[in-house]
Amino acid sequence: MQRRTESGSAARRERREGGRGERTSRRKVCQFCHDHVREIDYKEIGRLGRQRYISDRGKIEPRRKTGTCAKHQRRLSVALKQARHMALLPYTAEHMRGA
Repeated sequence: MQRRTESGSAARRERREGGRGERTSRRKVCQFCHDHVREIDYKEIGRLGRQRYISDRGKIEPRRKTGTCAKHQRRLSVALKQARHMALLPYTAEHMRGA
């Protein structure tokens, strides 16, 4: 049985102070896999219209930024394009339209 020499928080604090710029990032989890979504519907504006999947310029965000898996990213991009075509989502950001 091992004995602890330092408390857990003190050891974490030392690691944090030791290296500059070293951050351990959490693995991003696909929100669609987590919610067990079978199909991504273009009519679900509440899910698609979040700023999470569309940048401030109106572009579709990449997988590495949103954390979606490859399968759901493909379906997400198709659904976003369908929603734009049906005028449920704008093609450009509001500040670029001159509103």
